[in-house]
Amino acid sequence: MARIGIIGSKGRMGAALVDAIGAAGAVHAGGVDKGDDVAALAAQCDVLVDFSAPAALEGNLDAAVAAGVPIVVGTTGLEERHHWLCDAATDRIAVLQTGNTSLGVTLLAHLVREAASRLGEDWDIEIAETHHRMKVDAPSGTALLLGQAAAEGRGIDLPARSARGRDGITGARRPGDIGFAALRGGSVAGDHTVHFLADDERIALSHLAENRRIFAKGAVRAAHWLIGKAPGRYAMKDVLGL
Repeated sequence: MARIGIIGSKGRMGAALVDAIGAAGAVHAGGVDKGDDVAALAAQCDVLVDFSAPAALEGNLDAAVAAGVPIVVGTTGLEERHHWLCDAATDRIAVLQTGNTSLGVTLLAHLVREAASRLGEDWDIEIAETHHRMKVDAPSGTALLLGQAAAEGRGIDLPARSARGRDGITGARRPGDIGFAALRGGSVAGDHTVHFLADDERIALSHLAENRRIFAKGAVRAAHWLIGKAPGRYAMKDVLGL
């Protein structure tokens, strides 16, 4: 049975991950949080699942590399430096980094990429997301994941073509941009809709998360899949064979 260790075990995902590990017939090898010994946990695992904080990522990757175990990184709010760290670790271990571990969102991103590649630039793309009041980052990691899928479909650079935080007299929408809007409130686990808007018609592709159990279930499936993989960088789409 796979031995899965949890980094960020006391966070919102911790308990859900423990339940998902048991349901999948795997072994919960232990959990760590801020100030705990990640290296000791890594030494007794077949794979690590990280839902902690961006500031902890470097140490978590170092521990995984030292132990020679793969790691699933589901932490959101990552910046460019964190992606460099993930890339550096892939010289030694398998790293699956994603802004969302839901299998449904993974399929949605595939559909968004396909739609963006087939619809012309006269179709505007806007991404709207809603999360619980305690979420600290915006746009969400999932919204950015969907935006990246749309940008790949269009063959454009997402950071250069993102429109965020519209306020005041912003002028007309720049053709080809990908817009983001974030709502916060209540206990929403995560709702995302990608709007494709053209003259006289619209398409909306949506995913509604009713419980964070779906993220835990997807993370555990990704962890099982990652065991034994060659060093490199992987994504949830690889788990589904997309």
